[in-house]
Amino acid sequence: MKIKFGSIEENIITRNEFSLYKAKEILKQETIAVLGYGVQGPGQSLNLRDNGFKVIVGQRKHSFSWKKALKDGWIEGENLFSLEDASEKGTIIMYLLSDAGQIYFWPTLSKYLTEGKSLYFSHGLGLTFHDQTKISPPENIDIFLVAPKGSGTSLRKLFKQGKGINSSYAIYQDYSGKSLEKTLSIGIGIGSGYLFETNFQNEVYSDLVGERGTLMGAIQGIFAAQYQILREKGHSPSESFNETVEELTQSLMPLVSEKGMDWMYANCSTTAQRGALDWWKKFRDATLPIFNELYHEVSSGKEVKRIIKANSDINYREKLQKELQNLRQSELWKVGSIIRNLRPEKKDQN
Repeated sequence: MKIKFGSIEENIITRNEFSLYKAKEILKQETIAVLGYGVQGPGQSLNLRDNGFKVIVGQRKHSFSWKKALKDGWIEGENLFSLEDASEKGTIIMYLLSDAGQIYFWPTLSKYLTEGKSLYFSHGLGLTFHDQTKISPPENIDIFLVAPKGSGTSLRKLFKQGKGINSSYAIYQDYSGKSLEKTLSIGIGIGSGYLFETNFQNEVYSDLVGERGTLMGAIQGIFAAQYQILREKGHSPSESFNETVEELTQSLMPLVSEKGMDWMYANCSTTAQRGALDWWKKFRDATLPIFNELYHEVSSGKEVKRIIKANSDINYREKLQKELQNLRQSELWKVGSIIRNLRPEKKDQN
């Protein structure tokens, strides 16, 4: 359906107009091969399987993710195969390896992309920056993406609750003339709340900016700065963490998600209301130059060049663990671990 956001009109697909039954009918002759069982692979494959699609998983044998797939009920030789075997058996290849993994496996996968197959992504990086990734598919296959706007863990959790994460969708190459219906079918099959249209380039630009911005990078930076100032001014660890993180994540953000920020402003104390309205533009103006720089680094390809180089380092995982350990051992998140354990369980609230 067409939805207007002010003067902008977008294509939005909901479950009401594109049913799960319709999706299964469209893909009933397809074998969906999910390559990769790391971030998005588990949630998307399990949701598709539970919704009644024919799904197989491809993963490197005896890896951590292979063992995880076995624990999740996938059966070796029946619906769990090596990456190569799954690539051969699948008619729709869901390429859900990490970006670095996609680059590494591409020369092998390309051999299995025979005429009439479909190649699916959940991220536009590989094709948008093909000059760096060297991912260049043949012209006689369909290529499309569905990108859930959340982690694979959240996709699975909300699916089991009967809910869904909104996803973007895009068509890169429509060889069969049926790419759109395949795309929407998988989007509904993985449990999307609704689907909105984009293109591969816009998906990766917005995704990389979001990850480095308000979704993870910027929010961690703001958390760290506010916590540090409160502690330096003599506030206790508990008070500093609660005012910085706990109240936001446990109380306010769920309400903002449900009602909107304007509702939040209208339903807080007049002191908080006045302060928030007076200060938010200062934070916007302070961060606009950073976001402008960030978008330029992403769109120019410099950010992708940097992360491909870093992720290709044979010692990347070891270095990553050190960085995460440093974050974990910071006072901010050590306090957070303690406070999370103090939250009352639902059974204690009766």
